[in-house]
Amino acid sequence: MIAARRRAIFEALRRANPDPRSELEFGSPFELLVAVVLSAQATDRSVNQATRELFRVAATPSAMLALGEEGLIAHIRTIGLFRTKARNLIGLCRMLLEQHGGQVPRTREALEALPGVGRKTANVVLNVAFGEPTIAVDTHIFRVANRTGLAPGKDVEEVEQRLLKTVPEEFRQHAHHWLILHGRYVCVARKPRCWQCAIAKWCEFSPKTAAPA
Repeated sequence: MIAARRRAIFEALRRANPDPRSELEFGSPFELLVAVVLSAQATDRSVNQATRELFRVAATPSAMLALGEEGLIAHIRTIGLFRTKARNLIGLCRMLLEQHGGQVPRTREALEALPGVGRKTANVVLNVAFGEPTIAVDTHIFRVANRTGLAPGKDVEEVEQRLLKTVPEEFRQHAHHWLILHGRYVCVARKPRCWQCAIAKWCEFSPKTAAPA
C-alpha cells in the first residue's frame, strides 16, 4: 500500500473518532493490567462485568494478593480460563510487591516478565497507561491489517512490526484503538460491513460486501 493511501486511512479513522479509548474499565495502571490479563480469549464486556465488583474489593496488588486464588476465582469465574488467570494474577501481584514496590513497571521487559503477560498485554499497558506509541496486535487488528492491505503479515509480530514501520508518527499513539474498534464493529470476520466503512475507498479488500437487501 502506498504511503498516501495509508495516511488517508488514518485521517479518516481520526475524523470518525478523534479520541479513541479502551473499552475496558479501569481506574489505575494496575487495574488496566489486571483487566487486560483477564481479557485474553474473553470479551471486554465480560471482563468489565467481573471487574466492577472485583476492583471494589481489590484495587491494589496487596488487596488482590490477600484474596488468594480461590477468593479471586469467586469474582472472575464467569470469564474463560478463570483458574489459570487467577493463578497468574496472584503471581503477578506477588511479583509487583516484591520487585516493583507494588507499582506497574513501565518497561516492556519488566512487564513481560510478569505471569500471564505477553507482548500484546505489555503493548496495551504501555500505550494506554503510559502513553507509549505501541501497537498491540490482536485478532481484530491482524485481520484489518491483512484484509485492507495496510500492513499484511503472516503472524501478529510481523503485522506489528510493519505497522510500527509504516504508520505515520502522528497517528501511532491511537492506531491500536482505531484498528481494534474498526475490526470489532465494522471490518468483522465473517462479513465485513463495507457499506458502513469510513475507509472503504482506500481499502484493498475485494470484492467489497454490499448492504443486506
